Parts: sequence; structure tokens; C-alpha cells
Amino acid sequence: MRTLLLQEAKQRGIRPEPAEVGPGRFETEEEALIRSLLEVAVEVSPPTEDEIRAEWARGPERFRAPPLWEVSHILCACDPRNDDERNAAFTRATSLAARVEGDPQGFARLASAHSDCGSKTSGGALGQLGPGDTVPEFEAALREMREGEITSEPVLTRHGWHVIRMDAIAEGAALPYETVRSKIADAMEKAAWARNAREFADRLVASARISGAEIGNRTQGGDHEGPIVQRTTRR
Repeated sequence: MRTLLLQEAKQRGIRPEPAEVGPGRFETEEEALIRSLLEVAVEVSPPTEDEIRAEWARGPERFRAPPLWEVSHILCACDPRNDDERNAAFTRATSLAARVEGDPQGFARLASAHSDCGSKTSGGALGQLGPGDTVPEFEAALREMREGEITSEPVLTRHGWHVIRMDAIAEGAALPYETVRSKIADAMEKAAWARNAREFADRLVASARISGAEIGNRTQGGDHEGPIVQRTTRR
């Protein structure tokens, strides 16, 4: 596919103009050629107002403000890259999780006595957290928890093992159409671009003759080290 795209770009006379993709980092000439080709060859019309509103109407509840979680935890700190530290902290966290399971009301007391986090001074309470406020592994656990639930197994993050209690959940309110319209339009346009790009690539493949590509245990076109791709038509 890369070969087909590069051949098409050259046939169209496209010149590579590498763009900066990061501080001091630029595309290769081949990457610039492919990007420029797709910019020229793949056209997308913005969705109409009726199409955007219809997409929103399929499920307005999908478009909500971020949730808020009120959370407490007990941290058994360790360096997860150190096997001995990680295993010792896991043993301690598992023991604390078992004690919490037998005495849920004693969570704050155990956090104050055993947690390695500064939140121990408030019984392990972290207050309200939203998406992006904590490390990904911790947030992933929060998204799976119900209000009042305590993790039965410790959760590992870069900070160590956590025993987590979900104190309260405030689900994000459904957002009005006017608030989410631009995001829906952007998502629809990106999806349409991806579909059109796939169709463009399919047309290139359909117009190409490929030899030397391995199919199962057989090789077409002799003992080439890699496939030979030739365009037979322009579409």
C-alpha cells in the first residue's frame, strides 16, 4: 500500500514538503508525499445541520459532562519496576484489603495508620476527582466501580498498590445540542475522511498489478525478496 501511494503521488507530480511533527522533528519525504497525496485525493464535505442533529438525536445521553468521583484510598508505596518492592507492597496491600473487607467502617482508621499517601491525615480521602486528575490505572479502576464499593484486589500504579473506596459518584449531566454540536461535526467529518481514504486506497489496489508477493506457501513472479507493484491504470 505504501508503494502504491508513493507511486500515485509521483505520477501526480506532488513534491514532498516535510511538515514539523514535533519540536525539531520532521516528516520523512515519503511521509510528506503520502500526506500531501491524501490531502489532494481525499475530499470530504462537512456534514449538514440535519445530519449533525440526527447523529445527536440517536442518543443524546452519549454526550455528557465528565463525571466526578469522591474517592478514598490506602497506598502501599513501591517502585513497580523493583520485583522485591512490588511483591512486598502487594502482600501488605492484600492484607489491608482483607481487613477492610471484614471491617468496611474501619477504612479511615486503617488509612490513617498504614497509608503511604499524604491523604492518610484525612483518613485516605482524596476528595473529588475527574477524568485526567489521576494516573490512568487508577482512573480505569474508578470507571469500573459502584458507589460505596471497595476494590477487592489492590490496584497497581506507578506509585504502588492502592486499596480504593468509591465514596460517591456524580454522573455528568447530559449536554445540550448547542454545546456538543461542533464536536459531533468534527467526529463525523473525521469518520467520513477515513471512509473516503479507505475507498481511495481500494481503488489504487484494484488498478494495480502486484507480483512477487507471498500467498500462503507460494510466491508469484519468481524469487523476489519483496513484492513488485505496478500501476496498470490511473483512476
